[in-house]
Amino acid sequence: MSNNLKGKIALVTGASRGIGRAIAERLARGGAAVAINYSNSASEAEKVVAAIKAAGGDAFAIQADVGRVSEIVRLFDETIKHFGKLDILVNNAGIMFTKPVAETTEADFDRIFDINVKGTFFACQQAATRLAAGGRIINFSSSTTARFMPTYGAYVATKGAVEQLTRSLAKEVGPRGITVNAISPGPTETELFLTGKTPEQIDFFGKQSSFGRLGKPAEIAEVVAFLASDECSWISGQNIRANGGLA
Repeated sequence: MSNNLKGKIALVTGASRGIGRAIAERLARGGAAVAINYSNSASEAEKVVAAIKAAGGDAFAIQADVGRVSEIVRLFDETIKHFGKLDILVNNAGIMFTKPVAETTEADFDRIFDINVKGTFFACQQAATRLAAGGRIINFSSSTTARFMPTYGAYVATKGAVEQLTRSLAKEVGPRGITVNAISPGPTETELFLTGKTPEQIDFFGKQSSFGRLGKPAEIAEVVAFLASDECSWISGQNIRANGGLA
């Protein structure tokens, strides 16, 4: 197994389950030490830490609500205090709901923007000055931004903002050798995605890909591992649609 991340320190937000967990475990297999951020799922986060350590890696769990700037600052403070530096930031934490624009409340709007946009923006702000030279920032958008999908208005608005932030920030931190990229997964087999959907709905979304199935968290994690590596030094400001050729 490639050890191309040996000596690197990574922070993955929303890493206690689903795609976040797969990313944390993949980066650890590549040799990185990983800070496992979670908001409420302490027991799940500790399971990720235990799994990484059992495989010979290094990790620790840290609670923080990325919708609050003070919590983001503490997240960076404690990660750097624990490991001594930070090389890789993966802004994976996010929430989603589907509701017509006409029915979206101010509270709905504020919450989804707090996590998906504010959290990503201010984590990037911290990373811009506190990441080691040659570091990596990897943000999460969604393939839904390229589709006409009713009831996704608030969600795609947040992810469109993340894509534009990615492009702008890439120019700002490039002089320090830091790359900034976004990943836009398609429908992926996670608890978050599957919950509340009928078998027919799941089958419908699976058939939208070129392979007739949902993506797997491990497949998204492999793209993150590539973007986090030194081999990715000439790719920045890009949005990679890791979606299995979504129709």
